[in-house]
Amino acid sequence: MDYTVVFAALETVCEDNISIMCGPSDLPYGNVAERLVTCIRQIQEHGRALEPVVCSFTAVYHHYDFDAQTPGNGYRTLVKVLQACLLHIIQKGRYIVSNYNSAFFRAEHNASEMEAYCSALCQLRALLHLAQQLINDNECGQLYSLQDRDLSRKFVQEYSSMHKACFYGRCLGFQFSPTLRPFLQTVVISMVSYGETYGKQQSGLGMAALSLLTSGKYVIDPELRGAEFERITQNLDMQFWKSFWNLTESGLIAGFSRIASCPVQVNCTLTLPPDTLSLPLASDPSLTATVSPPLAHWGPGPVHMRLISHELREGQDSEELLSYSRADPPPISMSVLPWVQKQPRSPWLLIHFHGGGFVAQTSRSHENYLRSWSKELNVPILSVDYSLSPEAPFPRALEECFYAYCWALNNCHLLGSTAERVCLAGDSAGGNLCITVSMKAISSGIRVPDGIMAAYPATLLTTDASPSRLLTLIDPLLPLGVLTKCLNAYAGADCETVQPVVGNSSLSSLGRDTAVLLSDLTQGASNWIQSFLDPMRTSGGTRSLSSAPRRSQSSDTRGTPTHASTPNGGDHMHYPDGFEPMRSQCLAFVRPTPSPVIRNPFVSPLLAPNNLLRGLPPVHIVASALDALLDDSVMFAKKLRDMGQPVSLTVVEDLPHGFLSLSQLAKETEVASEMCVEQMRKIFQQENLTPAVSKLPKLEDTHQSTNPLG
Repeated sequence: MDYTVVFAALETVCEDNISIMCGPSDLPYGNVAERLVTCIRQIQEHGRALEPVVCSFTAVYHHYDFDAQTPGNGYRTLVKVLQACLLHIIQKGRYIVSNYNSAFFRAEHNASEMEAYCSALCQLRALLHLAQQLINDNECGQLYSLQDRDLSRKFVQEYSSMHKACFYGRCLGFQFSPTLRPFLQTVVISMVSYGETYGKQQSGLGMAALSLLTSGKYVIDPELRGAEFERITQNLDMQFWKSFWNLTESGLIAGFSRIASCPVQVNCTLTLPPDTLSLPLASDPSLTATVSPPLAHWGPGPVHMRLISHELREGQDSEELLSYSRADPPPISMSVLPWVQKQPRSPWLLIHFHGGGFVAQTSRSHENYLRSWSKELNVPILSVDYSLSPEAPFPRALEECFYAYCWALNNCHLLGSTAERVCLAGDSAGGNLCITVSMKAISSGIRVPDGIMAAYPATLLTTDASPSRLLTLIDPLLPLGVLTKCLNAYAGADCETVQPVVGNSSLSSLGRDTAVLLSDLTQGASNWIQSFLDPMRTSGGTRSLSSAPRRSQSSDTRGTPTHASTPNGGDHMHYPDGFEPMRSQCLAFVRPTPSPVIRNPFVSPLLAPNNLLRGLPPVHIVASALDALLDDSVMFAKKLRDMGQPVSLTVVEDLPHGFLSLSQLAKETEVASEMCVEQMRKIFQQENLTPAVSKLPKLEDTHQSTNPLG
């Protein structure tokens, strides 16, 4: 969609609303009409200021793409998000014009909606200004400010003080696919309710009852939900996030996931003893390289894994493999079941490293899509349960993943594979580990995998500023405050000693946590019902059950925004005269990543010298246009391409970070998962992979009509 058309429509709808609300009328709106007029005038002012800014971006943002066939970078995304906000405002404005004299018109509700999007538009205007600073200070084509520490420091300071709650209330998830918004509402309501009860001395039933009471108010009051979510993401410690994210590890939640997932004949957990391995050198197989077991921080220790296979294959029921089983007693061999036909070993092997910010989750959290992959690719999958930070910072996870990779090469016959082709796959933190394990294989002189499929990988684990990193201000799944906690934990710089209630570890309390989450999801499910009622509301057929109280932009309650300067206002960015973003009374403490470990090339492969990257197998990256880590993918793909390394980049639209774990929730996430499968199939099937090949997403054609970037 042409941005000039959007701004013209915005101007028209603003004038129409002002004309109606300021004209003669006998409707009893009174103060609400004044609020709407004030809000519309502010939107009009923001729109007029933003149009030339958007024009400047659209003139140059193609220089930052991977190539002409793969449009995608943080500057494009910011324009896309802004246009999504404007389209919501235009739609709401047209509704008000058409229905203001209806008997069922909810003036208070519509005024609150418009004020919420006005606040979001104000903050997006600030983000576009910050992006202008980046585009002016960085070299053409460079998305990261790797040399300008002062600019990155100011970016962190801006995040710490800028108002963010408006993006987590009424406007929650406006930038994402509409089918995912009810899910995001459920997650946010569950998170803020869990955060309110976190650390309190309660029984499992008491926690569930308390959570049930608290979550209801967050459904009714979006502004309160946004303010509480802002507080949680900015101030709660790493243990809270580990505990919340690990709820998916609980037996009941995992059981639901398994029921909805593709059935498999092999799904067993394995534990490798810390024995020294010997592997042939890639350059001369008559010579061997010695691979030590993981040693970092506490010495030799076992490595845990999960084997998933859609079909039972030779070796997978062997006594030798069962001796590694974590189950006690070991699982019954599938070969005793007469209706199970054992298949020959596959020539392929997929080794998977899960995401979770290096701090949470295991292979169990990712089973839903791994089961589907095993069926679609007809390949056994070995998923590594590496040790998590902050208890096990770098390089423990890398050592364990590399050790598991080497063991799999030596023992592929036990996994139901001949390992003629080996692919590494991972998402987010797991994508980082796929790349660094391959780098470690190169430096060790052993066989490198035949290819890598990395979904939205983290390739730069610093707080350096980039246009897509600005999205951490509005992203409900990856706020900067949470991201930096994960990065510092992996770097070993997280020295937090704050612990929740005794006995409330992320694993020992899963039974209680499950009860809490289920009660939250029960309340959050009401949003699904509300989503079906939206069309009725649009037609004016439903009365509001409750109206949230109006929040003025100058209010200082509940951590809500203010335009007044904060005490450290002198350190803020300079904005155009007459404009200042809203500031939060609930300031964030975002600890930058000062540890030199974070710039280790095996932590941040984007910073790796060419000699450590040369020799990597074909790397297929699948990223999302709305992901805060998008620029990680674009810049890393560019770096490999410029070196002559084989690489492809696929950018999907309208999906958040972590879309693989959401593959069963919407058609869009399912198609995105299929794209990842297609990249892995290329690795397994293609004989000669050509370098620097870029493929468009399959969704490109279907999204052309709704893609505002054209």
